[in-house]
Amino acid sequence: MRALVLTGPGKAEVQEVEPPAAAPGEVVVDVERVGVCGTDVELFTGEMSYLRTGRSWYPLRPGHEWCGRVSAAGAGVDPSWLGRAVTADTMLACGRCDRCRSGRHHVCADLAEIGISLGRPGALAERLAVPVTALHPLPATMDPALGALVEPGGNALRAARAAGLAAGERLLVLGTGTIGLLTALFARAAGAEVHLMGRDEAGLRLAAGLGFEHAWTRATLPASRWDAVVDASNAAELPALALELVEPARRVVYIGLAGGPSALDTRDLVLKDVTAVGILGGSAGMAEAIAAFADGSVDARPLVAATVGLADAAAVLAGHRPPAAGPGPKIHIDPRR
Repeated sequence: MRALVLTGPGKAEVQEVEPPAAAPGEVVVDVERVGVCGTDVELFTGEMSYLRTGRSWYPLRPGHEWCGRVSAAGAGVDPSWLGRAVTADTMLACGRCDRCRSGRHHVCADLAEIGISLGRPGALAERLAVPVTALHPLPATMDPALGALVEPGGNALRAARAAGLAAGERLLVLGTGTIGLLTALFARAAGAEVHLMGRDEAGLRLAAGLGFEHAWTRATLPASRWDAVVDASNAAELPALALELVEPARRVVYIGLAGGPSALDTRDLVLKDVTAVGILGGSAGMAEAIAAFADGSVDARPLVAATVGLADAAAVLAGHRPPAAGPGPKIHIDPRR
């Protein structure tokens, strides 16, 4: 089968590789759609910290935001999975340790991540093997664009929930990329008054097109009461700004990652009695994200700018946008093309 293989920093090519077999407890999925994520880009460029710590290495097959249909089932797998539309949790844990048993499998010490770490092949391929325990069923009629947005959607839903807002309270989201906009969509669906701050005019226009009336730059951001602030940016200075802006005794949520360390004065955190929450992974939010996409309360499809074939994946990782791409921040790959 064809698969995208990262062979070194800045090097990627479509290769013919051995197709996966369904081992006991696993299924094979025919992949229909894959989202390109910032993590994939960092693995391609060589900037991903896992490449320095030894959790990831080349050659590497990326892709962890995906959907497809089950085409084969291994021993011990219920055959009713065959033919079903699915996505899956990226985080594959041991299932035995205290963290796993207490519902924190996404921080298991022996965690392997699909398309990211410990050599687990990713979804930028025609087929993918996945443990059945990681699967999430999708409605048969769900648009593959939404199916491939479930994993980032789970992350964003967790961030929106972590803000701890009641209906009508005001949320400020810093960043108008995929996670920022998804967080805004989930928070709005829950009844929050959502404001966004960005630096990219295209992102601000897209936010307005999604029905967000309050989209600002740093220069135009009003001096309002912010009941919670979510930092979904990659700017090293914005974690401190989030803490500065949030109402005392409320919450800041950190889901974005900068390329370098961010400075945060814990004296400000303590003296404002603010709760700071970090969000890693969509595991605990994926089922609810699927439900929100399925019932139409959140429509994230406008975030997808274009869908291209596997042969174009390397160019996308290198930062090239397809010529006919729309305004959305997300590029999808159809490995069948």
